Amino acid sequence: MKIRVTVMLKEGVLDPQGKAIGHALHSLGFDGVHNVRVGKVIEFDMPHTQNTQKEEVLKQAETMARDLLANMVIEDFSVEEV
Repeated sequence: MKIRVTVMLKEGVLDPQGKAIGHALHSLGFDGVHNVRVGKVIEFDMPHTQNTQKEEVLKQAETMARDLLANMVIEDFSVEEV
């Protein structure tokens, strides 16, 4: 089962990389772009068998994201099956 974890900075947390990309896009003439935020996407495979329910696998992936993949002080995450 392929899992995708998307990690983004929480609202209100300064995103200097997003700010720089937004400025560069404006410099290139893309004036309609606002509020650029940069995050990360992590994809991995997890075993899914008859004995393992899909919800259980997703719950394990959420635990991984909370414990390792995201800094819960400044980041939010979402987990989905791909």
